[in-house]
Amino acid sequence: MEQSTRTQPPGPRRRPPGRGAAEAAVPGQSGPPDSRLRSASGVRTGPPVVQRAVQRLLAARRRRGGSGRPARLTAVGTGVAAVAGTLVSAGVDRLLFGGLGVLFGLGYLVVCFQLAVRVRYSDLPAAPICGPIAFAAALVLLQPGPSQGVTGEVVALAGGLALRAGWLFAGTALAAAIVTARHVAQRRRHRVR
Repeated sequence: MEQSTRTQPPGPRRRPPGRGAAEAAVPGQSGPPDSRLRSASGVRTGPPVVQRAVQRLLAARRRRGGSGRPARLTAVGTGVAAVAGTLVSAGVDRLLFGGLGVLFGLGYLVVCFQLAVRVRYSDLPAAPICGPIAFAAALVLLQPGPSQGVTGEVVALAGGLALRAGWLFAGTALAAAIVTARHVAQRRRHRVR
C-alpha cells in the first residue's frame, strides 16, 4: 500500500486560523492582529476608522492639556452661563420663598466665582461685565410686583438694584479680584519664560 505524502486533503488551500477575509482586505496592515492601536483604557479599538477617531480624540485631549483642567469659556459662553446661572438661582428663590432674597444673592456669588475661574485668558474682562448684566436681567424678568409700563419697569429695576446692591457689588468685586489675580499670574509666567 502506498501512503500519501500530503497533509491536507485535495482541493483549495485553507487559510491559517486568525487570518480572516476582513483582515486580508485591510490594506497596509502588517503584523499580527494584536498590534492594533489600544485606547487609553487598554481595549482594542477595532477597525481603522475607529482607530483614527480615537487618535484624533486623544490628540485633541493632549492639546487641551489633559483631563485635570476645567473647560474654558469664551466671552459669549461667559455671558450665556452668567444669564443661565443667575436666572436659575433667581427662579429657585422665587419658587421657594416668593421673592428674590438671600438664595438669589448667594447664587449670584457662585455664578460670579465660576465665571471668573473658567473664562479664557484672552476673554478675562467678560467675567466682571457679564455678571451685573445677568443680575439686572434676572431682576427684570423675575422680580415680583406689578408692571406699570416702561417707566414702572425702570423704577422697579432701579429699586431692585438699590435693595440688592450689596450682593451685586460683592459678586462683581469677587469676579474682578479673581480676574485681576489671574491676569497678574499670567504676566509673571510670561516674564519668567
